[in-house]
Amino acid sequence: MGVLNLFRKKARPERKAAQSEPEPEIYSGMRVEVTNFDGRLLFGAKLANLQGTRAELYQYTEALLPTEEEPVRVRIRGFSDYERKAVYMEGTISPKPKHVWKVEELQIVRAGNDRAFFRLDTNLDATLTLFGGFGAGERECRLLNISVGGACVGIDHELHLHDKFLLKVRLLEDRETSVMYCEVLRVIDKGDSKFEYGCRFLELAEADQDRITQNIFDAQRKKRARF
Repeated sequence: MGVLNLFRKKARPERKAAQSEPEPEIYSGMRVEVTNFDGRLLFGAKLANLQGTRAELYQYTEALLPTEEEPVRVRIRGFSDYERKAVYMEGTISPKPKHVWKVEELQIVRAGNDRAFFRLDTNLDATLTLFGGFGAGERECRLLNISVGGACVGIDHELHLHDKFLLKVRLLEDRETSVMYCEVLRVIDKGDSKFEYGCRFLELAEADQDRITQNIFDAQRKKRARF
């Protein structure tokens, strides 16, 4: 090795470019909920014909927007079945015939592991049915809130993470009782032997999801009409 080589500076290794977080995937067929910027649920829909920053929304609940209204900026919240994440978007929508809405300037705002769907606060009588074990049987509980993906119930009986049960509740007086198979994901000890449980729905068919979404939408509208 030559003497000069001893004094030459070694080349610094190039730093690898920081890898940015991959953008969450949105796709045609994704179930979404459209809200205004105050968080009010406007309608439920499925994303379709996605092309860059443009798409269409096929509405499957009644819309709380007049169809002759000018284009309006909204928030669009969906859930990626592939990444199991909530995806938050914004866009400008305008009405088309047959319950279809044109979306323009569609952009992803963020993604997260938080709740994907609009959650309606309630305080309804419900029943919770456990299977097997010492606590098996039907017990009265309170439905505290609900979304198309899950619910929160209050009961004076201790459950554990990943316990499963049937939840029965009538969301509206003129509707049939909804029955959902649930798994406990969050336990909140309220003291005095009272507990709240955050749960997700399991094995919910698409038709059941549509029905629950419509019931939540109608319950929200009825609740707002009282004020």
